[in-house]
Amino acid sequence: MNENKHFDVQSLPCVLCGRTDDCPEKYGEKRTYVEYNLTVHYYCLLMSSGIWQRGEEDEGVYGFLITDIRKEVNRAAKLKCNICKKKGASIGCVAPKCKRSYHFPCGVQKECIFQFMEDFRSYCWEHKPVQKFSVKESRESSQCTICLDLVEQLPLYSVLKSPCCKNAWFHRECLQYQALSAGVFFFRCTVCNNKDKFQKEMLRMGIHIPEKDASWELEENAYQDLLQCYQHCDIRRCLCKKGRDYNEPDSKWEIKRCQCCGSRGTHLACSSMKSWEQNWECMECRSIFAKSGNYSKQQKRSLATSEKTDGTTCLLEEPSPKCPRQSSGSQHSFLLQSPKIMCQSNLTPCSRLELPASNRMTMSLSPLMSNRNWSLRKKHLREQRREVSNILKELKLQVNTKTTRLNINTENIWNSALKGFRQRNFSPTNTIEIKFTSCKNRLKTDTSDASKHRFFQLLMLHLQNSSLFEGSSVKNLSLDSQALKENLYFEAGKMIAVSLVHGGPSLGFFSKTLFNCLVYDPENVKPALEDVADVGVAQTIKMIKYSNSLSSLQSAVHDCYEFLAAAGCLRPVTALCDKNMLVNDILVHHVIKRIILPLESFRQGLKTLGVLEKIQMHPDAFSSVFCHKPERLSSETLCDLFTINCSSDINKVEGADFWMSYLQDVESGESVVTLEDILLFGTGSFSIPPIGFDPEPTVKFLHIRYPVGNRLRNCLELPVTKTYEQFKNKMEFTIRNTLRVDRE
Repeated sequence: MNENKHFDVQSLPCVLCGRTDDCPEKYGEKRTYVEYNLTVHYYCLLMSSGIWQRGEEDEGVYGFLITDIRKEVNRAAKLKCNICKKKGASIGCVAPKCKRSYHFPCGVQKECIFQFMEDFRSYCWEHKPVQKFSVKESRESSQCTICLDLVEQLPLYSVLKSPCCKNAWFHRECLQYQALSAGVFFFRCTVCNNKDKFQKEMLRMGIHIPEKDASWELEENAYQDLLQCYQHCDIRRCLCKKGRDYNEPDSKWEIKRCQCCGSRGTHLACSSMKSWEQNWECMECRSIFAKSGNYSKQQKRSLATSEKTDGTTCLLEEPSPKCPRQSSGSQHSFLLQSPKIMCQSNLTPCSRLELPASNRMTMSLSPLMSNRNWSLRKKHLREQRREVSNILKELKLQVNTKTTRLNINTENIWNSALKGFRQRNFSPTNTIEIKFTSCKNRLKTDTSDASKHRFFQLLMLHLQNSSLFEGSSVKNLSLDSQALKENLYFEAGKMIAVSLVHGGPSLGFFSKTLFNCLVYDPENVKPALEDVADVGVAQTIKMIKYSNSLSSLQSAVHDCYEFLAAAGCLRPVTALCDKNMLVNDILVHHVIKRIILPLESFRQGLKTLGVLEKIQMHPDAFSSVFCHKPERLSSETLCDLFTINCSSDINKVEGADFWMSYLQDVESGESVVTLEDILLFGTGSFSIPPIGFDPEPTVKFLHIRYPVGNRLRNCLELPVTKTYEQFKNKMEFTIRNTLRVDRE
């Protein structure tokens, strides 16, 4: 038959069910054939009991001949629907001795089962197949793995259970929509990816799985993006003035893709590559190779220097994999990365520094394979902290310019902080001013961030060692009834939230168990023996855990009978394996259930400024702040933290090499000051806060006699000197004396 003409299907009823509904998901496609004066739903046609597909696919309607359809309509006209009581019931229940007939839409409404396979059988509401549910399962609820809404585990028509996964449940409607979209080739269990067993059960339970390709496979140009070559420079500081996406073949600005993954790229110049033939791997691939031990010695690379014949050096972010390593006799080991340079004059990102021969720094990098695992871990933590910084900066947008002054007694940090946080005019959204006082003297109010850094540093240190927490290196909440009565757990959570948003330090002392209790439902957290701070309780748990016979286990239980009874953990012990459940009960009681009220109060405090919500949304990132100590400052960290500014009257960042060499000397212990002293001198903070600094720290080289730490602007103003020794002596003299005055 020629291509059928489609008509206004909304206005014409189906010849089998008599309805005008056009709902392909429920009744199949509705088609009208004008030349035959025929409108029909696909499912009504498929499930009708008295008709078979006798034609080819392109004959009649889906292979059903027009004459056969007319005969089926005449047959159904004599049958009354047992549901709506109207004529035209073309579908009958196949159960023996059952004489019920109904229309397809009526059967759907009455929750009949239609099997779209083999003989296309139909079962009425009394004889339909059902899935078996255990009594235990029927009392629970879980999440539909398609729509993610809750689904009751009840023997209902609208609920289906996966035959291949014990805890996979679906809404029938969700499954039907997915089957229509995925088709027979891609419809499978969303949990375990099983196809055969899953499809067989779903067909039995009345899910229609069309024999077609997935809808996303049929979409025109759906995979067009995969045909595009990656053209982007991913080097941290791209040198190309025309941008990272600029690609000029057969030039130094041609983009070379990673030879391993192809999903990262670099300009040849940005990685100091002289020709296209050179191989290049991105940092991610190098890390994988190094971890697997397959990275060849030839590929261990150093930070590149692109040496010109005139002795100039180009500071590049990403070195060439082919640059040779400097000899071990080099006088200095250069920093891993060059500093950020922002020139007010017309210097290019690749401005070369003319270095005196006596002071030229040799650039080298330790072998790529050394301490690789530790390096990867540090890199991962840095990425997490960068994510936290962005989140906290977003939360800080709530803070307004209205100020709240806190008078803080340095000799009684907790009580003065508590008084300030509880004062009537205190608001977490106000800008905080700190005025330090002591019994002996009074310090003037400091409106810079330096005083806030110091205040929050002292406050977090006090909290860590307070009675609100217990443990040695890592902490869990303790049970302090007086503190609970005075609502101190709430105040502690509030202080931590305010500290993080207002530029306070990382905490780093939370146990994984405590952090997980904040993020997830405490009932789903499994504590460990290391979380028990009470020596007596820990010893009791060990006695039970390491019992090697039933008699020794029963003896251990008998010895701590009163403790187990008080904790509600007393249970009959009839086999040695019972000790595992007993140990778990004790751990859950002591570490979690015992402190559930302090925990809830603490969580309420952490909700201040929306901090807890962000922690729960980004648990992996925030674990670096709560559970890991900040990494020790390195010359690389400070070099990357401080952006170098230069003015037009300074000759190309004069003295920048002295600054980097000085950081190297301080890190290696060849100085009387520490890297922390330098950070404190320039910013007023001992460590880099999770939110970062505002404004970002900078270094300026000026024609001045001694260094100046401008903490209001987080700026180091450094002198331009003729020799490195002069620079080093002035730095150490100024920093040491300034910090001594601060301490006094």
